[in-house]
Amino acid sequence: MADEETIFDDTEIHLDLSDAPVEEELDINLDLGGTDDDTEEETEIQLGFGMDEDEEAEEEQLAADSDADAIRAEIRADLESKIGDWYVVHTYSGMEKRVKQNLDSRVKTLNMEDFIFETVVPTEDVVEIRNGTKKTVTRTVLPGYVLVRMDLTDDSWSAVRHTPSVTGFVGHANDPVPLSLDEVVEMLLPSMIALKSEKDGGKPARKKKVELVDFQVGDSVMLTDGPFTGVHATITEINTHTSRLKATLEFMGRDTPVDLTLDQVQKI
Repeated sequence: MADEETIFDDTEIHLDLSDAPVEEELDINLDLGGTDDDTEEETEIQLGFGMDEDEEAEEEQLAADSDADAIRAEIRADLESKIGDWYVVHTYSGMEKRVKQNLDSRVKTLNMEDFIFETVVPTEDVVEIRNGTKKTVTRTVLPGYVLVRMDLTDDSWSAVRHTPSVTGFVGHANDPVPLSLDEVVEMLLPSMIALKSEKDGGKPARKKKVELVDFQVGDSVMLTDGPFTGVHATITEINTHTSRLKATLEFMGRDTPVDLTLDQVQKI
């Protein structure tokens, strides 16, 4: 009987020791199994230049912002040294440059140089992307408007108002309100940045605006670079500030998100 009791006790101890580790191992295996969300994150494919490029672009933009602030201060100092107030003149669409030419000519013909000092069509350089090809174009900042620096009198008002293709002053028709210096500075800033960059032969003091001529969310595109060249994808997100987009393509029988630069795709 003593031997049987000993055997019974040994067996009971053996069962207690084996149960605990098995339960712990099962729990650990379940925790490490992962989730569907983890799997989706791992399948996103980076076909661009990754985070290093984004960080470099951010640093460049900080430096550009600092340069732009310096140019902004220069513009303001220059404006403060000039006589006259700035007014906005409304024109027919697409006639901004023609109005400037006509007004400059009328100022000389009517001997209004002592009252109308300067006419400006604010412009900015914009990067257009069409079928993956980038092109820099110059556009007016305020389509349909021209800035005029002048002393407002009945004669100067009439000279401007009756210029061909001018539809009137912005504000009160017969008593327009001049712009503040801050407003003029911001309107002139893009063209002054481009001018300074051209003179210095360096990078612009502000990152150029990027406009997509033929891309939008939902468009079907074909990849033109990387391991998926020739594969069709659908655009899901566009970021013109970083010149990147996200799209989904079919890879190994499932939709796979990819991160691309704008010049890696072509519209179908």
